[in-house]
Amino acid sequence: MLRCAEFGLSDEQLSGMTMGMVYDLLTEKANDYEKYNYKATQEDIDSFFGGG
Repeated sequence: MLRCAEFGLSDEQLSGMTMGMVYDLLTEKANDYEKYNYKATQEDIDSFFGGG
């Protein structure tokens, strides 16, 4: 609940969210500070999903 309060989420907003959604929100916030040495290109994405 502390982390949700830090995000400014109201009780009403939380009532429409699953625990998974809250965990995803926390994970994405933690990843905001990570540095990645490689950024995927459109070719990488197409290859991964079998598109093309």
